[in-house]
Amino acid sequence: MITSLQSNDLDIAIGLTEGFVTALGNQGDAAGFKLVGTYVETPLCWAISTGANRELRDVKMLEGKKIGVSRIGSGSYVMGFVLADEFNWLKTPGEPPFTVIPLQTFQKLREAVNDGTADFFMWEHFTSKRYFDNGEIVRIGEIYTPWSSWKIAAAARLSAADDRLQDLFTKLNQGVEYFWSHQDEAVAYISSELDYSEEDAREWLKTVKFTTDVRGVREDTIEKTVEVLKKAGVVGNEKDAKARDMIGVPQDE
Repeated sequence: MITSLQSNDLDIAIGLTEGFVTALGNQGDAAGFKLVGTYVETPLCWAISTGANRELRDVKMLEGKKIGVSRIGSGSYVMGFVLADEFNWLKTPGEPPFTVIPLQTFQKLREAVNDGTADFFMWEHFTSKRYFDNGEIVRIGEIYTPWSSWKIAAAARLSAADDRLQDLFTKLNQGVEYFWSHQDEAVAYISSELDYSEEDAREWLKTVKFTTDVRGVREDTIEKTVEVLKKAGVVGNEKDAKARDMIGVPQDE
């Protein structure tokens, strides 16, 4: 998505906070976009999983183990640093606290914890849940992003006052209002199109909060994200990454 914003193939993108902030932190104005809105207010819940027959059954046993990630710099990689920071396992900023095994796909991550290639991995809870239910993998814990999970980015060529951007905000707000006022319809869509059971879809709805007014981004949220990404070495410590410079439409604190 970021490449598409930079190449003018996209004007607007909605994506995970850490991905946008990584690009802005490392590239500054050259990233070619700004954060203009907040789509989801709640953090993302990452399940911590291991293999069905592994002896690892407590998060405290994971220090120094092999972590499976989709790729270096991905959310599954960054969250390893969040986990290590929570348990005081970080030694040097940017130095992985685990042996990192890049595995590309969710399927390969599941296979890896069962064949011993990796000891554990982290993935969004409800995407993982069906594999807990069928016994393929075991959930040993969870951890939340220290930031709200989804942001709206706009190409730098769009000013904050652009009518098209304001129209998008209005329509997204209307969509969120419709979503919350038609819960049964939402559950039917999620359970039929997104590989969730109806029960899981209803449980997911209890955990997520879409922003009632998507306009703007809180500076303190981005500051926290930069702090963690620097610990992970995903944003260079030498970078003068200021949250306020990443935001095109600020939200009142």
